[in-house]
This record gives sequence, C-alpha cells and structure tokens, in this order.
Amino acid sequence: MTSYRPDALIASDISAYLTLHQNKSLLRFITCGSVDDGKSTLIGRLLYDSKMIFEDQLASLEADSKRLGTQGQEIDFALLVDGLAAEREQGITIDVAYRFFATEKRKFIVADTPGHEQYTRNMVTGASTADLAVILIDARKGVLTQTRRHSYLAHLLGIRHIVLAVNKMDLIGYDQAAYDAIVEDYRSFAESIGIKDFTPIPISGFKGDNITGLSANTPWFGGPALLEQLEQVDVEVDTDRARPFRLPVQWVNRPNLDFRGFAGLIASGSVKPGDTVRILPSGRTTTVSRIVAMGGDRSEAGAGESVTLTLADEIDCSRGDVIAAADAPPQVADQFKATIVWMDQADLLPGRAYWLKLGTQTVSVTVREPEHAIDVNTLAHVSARTLKLNDIGVAEIAADRGIVFEPYADSHDLGGFILIDKVSNATVAAGMLHHALRRAQNVHWQAVEITREAHAAQKGQRARLLWFTGLSGSGKSTIANLVEKKLHAMGKHSFLLDGDNIRHGLNRDLGFSDADRVENIRRVGEVARLMTDAGLIVLTAFISPFRAEREMVRAMLPEGDFFEIFIDTPIAEAEKRDPKGLYRKARAGEIANFTGISSPYEAPENPQIRIDTTKETPEAAAERIVETIMGTWSPVI
Repeated sequence: MTSYRPDALIASDISAYLTLHQNKSLLRFITCGSVDDGKSTLIGRLLYDSKMIFEDQLASLEADSKRLGTQGQEIDFALLVDGLAAEREQGITIDVAYRFFATEKRKFIVADTPGHEQYTRNMVTGASTADLAVILIDARKGVLTQTRRHSYLAHLLGIRHIVLAVNKMDLIGYDQAAYDAIVEDYRSFAESIGIKDFTPIPISGFKGDNITGLSANTPWFGGPALLEQLEQVDVEVDTDRARPFRLPVQWVNRPNLDFRGFAGLIASGSVKPGDTVRILPSGRTTTVSRIVAMGGDRSEAGAGESVTLTLADEIDCSRGDVIAAADAPPQVADQFKATIVWMDQADLLPGRAYWLKLGTQTVSVTVREPEHAIDVNTLAHVSARTLKLNDIGVAEIAADRGIVFEPYADSHDLGGFILIDKVSNATVAAGMLHHALRRAQNVHWQAVEITREAHAAQKGQRARLLWFTGLSGSGKSTIANLVEKKLHAMGKHSFLLDGDNIRHGLNRDLGFSDADRVENIRRVGEVARLMTDAGLIVLTAFISPFRAEREMVRAMLPEGDFFEIFIDTPIAEAEKRDPKGLYRKARAGEIANFTGISSPYEAPENPQIRIDTTKETPEAAAERIVETIMGTWSPVI
C-alpha cells in the first residue's frame, strides 16, 4: 500500500484535471443502515480505490490505524471518514460526513450517515439531497430495526435508487444461502413500504470484495460491482429542467437606483427573457427582462443555476416570494397535511407555535395532534398524541399566512420543510407537505368596515391585552382584579379572563399536560385577540408557564398592544401562601404536572412590567400598572 499514488494529473496540472471532470455527471448518495454495518469503512475503501487520497493522508491513516483502528495492523478505512474524536474513540459515526470522489465516468458526493437511533435526524439531513441510498446490512445480523427505519425514510424522502449492500461477507465465509435469505427478507419489507426495485450486492468493505470489481470469492454473483452500479445508475439530470419554472427569491439585489433584481437558485424549469411569470403569493404577473449571472447576461437559465432576474414591471417582490411560470403556478395555502420526522429530545407540543422554513419562506405554524404515528417495523398506524425523538407521524399544520408550495412528491424544494423551536432556535423536525386542506381553500378573511381602531375610539381608549403571568399563588388574579376595578372607575371598557374561570367553560375539556397547557393558552389568546378587536382592554390571569406560548399570543396582536406583566413571587413565598392547598397536594403527589413542582415555569426575560409581591402590596402594584398602561408616570419600585 505504500506504493499507492493518486492521479498524477492532480499534482502536475490541476487546471487540466478540473477541466477533465467539469462535464461529468454528479451522483449524490448516502450510506445508511444500523450501527457498525461498515458504512465508514465502505466509503474509505471507495476513496482509496478511486485514488482520492494523497500520500500524506495515507501515511497518517496507517499511523492512526495502528493507534485507533479496529482492524489490527491493517488499514482501518473508516478513519478516513470518522473525523470526530468521539467517533474514533467509539468506532461509530455520529455526524454526517460528506466526501467527494470521482472516477473516469462520474463525480460523486457521498454522505456517511450515522447508524445509532438517536442520530436518525442526521441521517435525514444526509438523505434530503441524495439521488441514491446504499443500505448496508451486516451479513451476520440480517435486517434490523434501523435498517427498516432508514429504508422507510429514504423512500419517504423520495430517493428513487436503492442499493442493498450485504456487507462483511468475509465473516460468514461468502455463504450464498445466507446472502439470499437476507435479500429475500429485505425484499419482502421493501415491497411493503413501496420500494419497487433495488439492487442487491454482496460485499466486504474491509477486504474489497465486489466494490470496484467482481470478486473471485463470490463466483455465484453475476454483478454489478458496487462502483459499476454507482457509475451507471440514471441520475435523471433533466427531470427538474422539464418541470414548470420556479425560482424561490433569496435576495433582492439593489446595488444602485437603476437596478433591481431578484436573486435565487432555480428549483425547476427554465426561463428566458420575455417569458411571462407570476409572483406568488400575490399572484401578479409580469415578464422577465434580463437574466443576470456570473460573467454577464444569459439568454436562458435552468434548474440548478443561481441567477438574478429583472422584471419588466415594478412589482412588489421580496425574499420568500416565488417567481413561477405564469401558466403553471404552484399552489398557495395556509393549512396542510404533512408527514413529520421528529428530531428533538423534547416531544412535539400540539398547538405550540414553531417556525416553518420551506425554501426561502419562513412562517409561524402550529401542529395539530398527530392523526397517527408509523411503526417502522410493522408499518402499522398507531395512535399518538405527540411525537417523540425519531418518531414519524402524519399531522395537520396551520400557518399564520399563505405559503407557496407543491406536494413533496412533485418538488422537494417547495414541499420539504423544517420546524424550528422559536425559543431555542433548534431544528426540531423535518417534514414533507402532501396537500392543502380543503378548508384552507374555502375559508377566507371577511372584510369588515368597523375596524379595531374604530371600536377603541368609540370607547375613548386604546385596545390592549394585559397578560398577567406567574406561579400559582403569586397574586395574579388578585392584582388583575384590582387593576380592572381601577380601569372601570376611570370609565374604561375592560374584561378580565381568569384562568380558573375559563377552565369551567371554554377549556373544560383540557387537562394540565404540557400539550393541554399549550392549547389552553392558544384558545385564550384567540379569544383575547377578538375582544381587543372589539376595542376592549383585556386582562388575563394565567400561569402560562411557557415563553413560546406567551410570545405566540404577543404575535397575534398589533405591535405594542401586548403587555406582559410578571407577578414575580418566589416559589417559597407562593407555597407559603398556598390559598387553594394546591402545593400541599402537589408535594404529596396528588396533583401531576404542577407548575413549579413537577412541571417547569419559564419566567419572562423582558416583561413590560415586573411586580415583586414581597416588596409591593397588591394595591400599589395595581396603581403602578394602571399608571403605566394609561400613559402616566410612576417611579419603578
């Protein structure tokens, strides 16, 4: 192996080498499967056999193999890919590792995805852009749960080409009967999830059997070898170009007063100057004036190219809009049926607001309780009130405004999305939109002539929502009641929504789980918004333990109309008061999910008003709140 040499052209004339590879087709593929099936070893072997590592890398690999490898004194090819220290120490893959290599026929980008169940989310990341999946199976173990999960996800994510690589054949003596049994077992499962065709190959990533050429150890196998299959599989590069034109706008390019262009990556189709296009979601039409790209104007551009378009008319268009073929536009809707792959340690909370990012669009959405989750072993639809880490489920999603989309089966760019937690900014899920809900197309906002401002002006006030939050026993209801009494005495029109009172009627069907608490606040927020639309000053007294839901309600109202009032009472003081005996019952285990004891309370970080009830009486607190709300000055205590 010390005589190994890469392509000499790389060292002698790198420009000629790059030109040689410039027009080759590109295949993106992933390796996936269960833990320790040999994914990293296989990729390392492909890199070595395609001469994509250099002498210094080889020398380092030989040294690392002796120190950290799992193959005795022989080269451990997995170390070429496993870059994290934790991966090398454990001999597993944690993160997604991307590697580039090329042969005389094709270029490749391969993603080595982790096999551990807890890192399934990383596998989804790698699969999202892949054309082909190599599903590895340890010949000694056969089809495992993670094999099924990764196969299901690969099919769900629209990967059309599957290679079943039965690895470590050397460890079972190249037994054809064992190989055939594994292939038939997998075939039965693949057909049940809709995989119509796959290519099985018996391999040994460590020994190199059937990797770049057919092996004498498997005379019963007629081919193709793995690399041959990767080189010959149809990538269908022209498919996206043949579809209708779509360009999600990433950036409005305005370098000077004389130029205004709309930049983005063409997702599908092609475009020429003079083509009629439609701007969505507004629906306005215009024509393309110029196509500006690196090197100057273009006469045509197609899928996969980044360009800037200028339009004939001054039309409102910004980041998140989609420029599309006028005669074949995508859909616009605000409610959808979707499949969701949950990727976060914390469970999905139905009703909580998340950011949904689809292409260049970002909107606030809520996810309803799942219709069902999917058992990847049996494919059964199982009842689920939430989704846990690595769960796959089907649910309805409602956005706060219409978004431009296409079903994922038709367009990965306009049908695939991620969900982002609004507080932590962590990506918590990936998903695929299937179709708009019929009610989303039939329900429209009804224009009214008496506005929110007109209702408030009639009452001689500004409509506002005073949101009192704090632990049970903090004094929220007491102070809110005093505030309303003062407002009433001033002739103001107000209404108090109290947490306990609401649960006797509107929210009597809700319990105190995290999901029920989220729905409780969502309903209250909607009611409060409607009451402020009527011009009222609305007061609410709820524990409302989660920041995300308080921010969700804030986003429902015009800017400046939501006042967060934090009744800041230490839990020891609230428990000492315990006016309803709830803390005593919670400590005794008689009340589950009690805020401050067995369920968290997320205190406001920047409330408009903070009341420390250990230093300020309820009467004084109410006076200060009224003075602040009504615009008079009072010293901060």
